[in-house]
Amino acid sequence: MCGLLFAAFVFYTDDYVIAGVLPEIAADLGVSESVAGQLVTAFSVAVAVAAPVAAVALARWPRRAVFGIALTAFTAANIVAAFSGSFPLLLGLRVIAALAAAMATPALFAVAAALAPQERQGRFIATVALGVTGSIAIGVPLGTWIGGQWGWRATFAAMAVGGLVALVSLVAALPPTPPGPVVALREQVRVLTSKPILLGLTANALTITGSMMLLTYLAPYLTDLANAGTETRAVIFAASGFAAMAGIWLGGLATDRWGPDRTLIGGIGVFAAVMAVFTILWPMRPVSMWVVAPLAIVWGGAAFWNSPAIQARLLRLAGPVGGQALALNTSFTYIGVAVGGGLGGVLLSVFTSAALPPVSGVLGLLALGVFGLAAGAARRGAPAAR
Repeated sequence: MCGLLFAAFVFYTDDYVIAGVLPEIAADLGVSESVAGQLVTAFSVAVAVAAPVAAVALARWPRRAVFGIALTAFTAANIVAAFSGSFPLLLGLRVIAALAAAMATPALFAVAAALAPQERQGRFIATVALGVTGSIAIGVPLGTWIGGQWGWRATFAAMAVGGLVALVSLVAALPPTPPGPVVALREQVRVLTSKPILLGLTANALTITGSMMLLTYLAPYLTDLANAGTETRAVIFAASGFAAMAGIWLGGLATDRWGPDRTLIGGIGVFAAVMAVFTILWPMRPVSMWVVAPLAIVWGGAAFWNSPAIQARLLRLAGPVGGQALALNTSFTYIGVAVGGGLGGVLLSVFTSAALPPVSGVLGLLALGVFGLAAGAARRGAPAAR
């Protein structure tokens, strides 16, 4: 399980860490920061498009082979990136790294679920998901620090080392796991486009959009709400990141104890409540950080609490094509991230940062309603492949 967790940590750090060294990349390669930002966009779009395709195409491959090929390509792409001298080459290498992540990431969660006893599936999924939040709380700051000390190329070199360590740990220590069963493509499409699954995926995208919209623009929001300086904002970001790690683990425990549906109701409900409190506090600004910080920590935990429940729900509904369902979930997650950043930017430019929490809260409530429809559809008919 540690190898699966570390691989998730490496893949997601590689996606997010670019933001920390963006100015240095832009200056060194002679492009604007807005152009350099497309390195992040290209990675996210490539993963969103490629993940479900790879999951269907590689469903019968042994998992060790999937991880071996993906991590080898990922490591090679980052090694070449560390020596890249042109922006177009670096952009192409980011796409290669993203395709490797799209190939491996859904399989990481599918293998975790396959290794788990039924009553502990939520905890096993949460263990791998800790790599996602750990990349935000630990990986990105560490990668940014490395870039500050030795240059942005050292950040890519560090990612290559991480990919190599993940490769060795998975290939050497991963227990044998059988490939997925043979399911006709038409049957896969039937399951993956069924109402319980599509509605659940849409609800997940809504929750991610609401969460990432505020996370992307948390710095200006904290400045406007509480006059938070750079050091204070850094502490809040770190605390929220560690709260997210705790939230994922506790969400896994709750999924095993209460089931996915009840866990989702609790997590989204808390998220919407925190957004409502932020909205009420706006007219009282500047608000003390002693009030804002605990709310930000609860928000961080609630925002990531839902991940194990969402994935456990998809695995149970999709049955033999659970891996493909998780790949679609990866796509919808990246779509939510992209839409959240775009929508937040529009709100920030047209209104002020005051608009972020109420809109995020409304999106959370919409997600709760869509999850309710998904649960109702699941009760009326099981979509699992035959």
